[in-house]
Amino acid sequence: MQIERYETGKRMSQAVTYGGIVFLAGQVAIDAPGASVHEQTTNILARITRLLEDAGSNPTRILSATIWLADISSFEDMNAVWDAWVPSGHAPARATVEARLAEPEFAVEIGMIAAVGN
Repeated sequence: MQIERYETGKRMSQAVTYGGIVFLAGQVAIDAPGASVHEQTTNILARITRLLEDAGSNPTRILSATIWLADISSFEDMNAVWDAWVPSGHAPARATVEARLAEPEFAVEIGMIAAVGN
């Protein structure tokens, strides 16, 4: 089986496919640093949608998601965006935890694993 890497940099790839599975790196709101949790989550999920599509997948194929919040009190703000984004009937296994993120301007980080295909 072939390994394919997407948006590869020195340290990491944003997505890697292998064996019909796409693994996404943790995504932060690169286009919305310092913005509200709502705006950051919206930005991240748009990035994830694009990465999934580039890898031959889509949001209906998500198997697992891990969400890190800099402040767990923003859980409902993040979920308001998440709930509107996840296709009905396709909710993945998910964990959400509070953690200090790599940069203080980021309030949300989301990583995912999805099946390749439509």
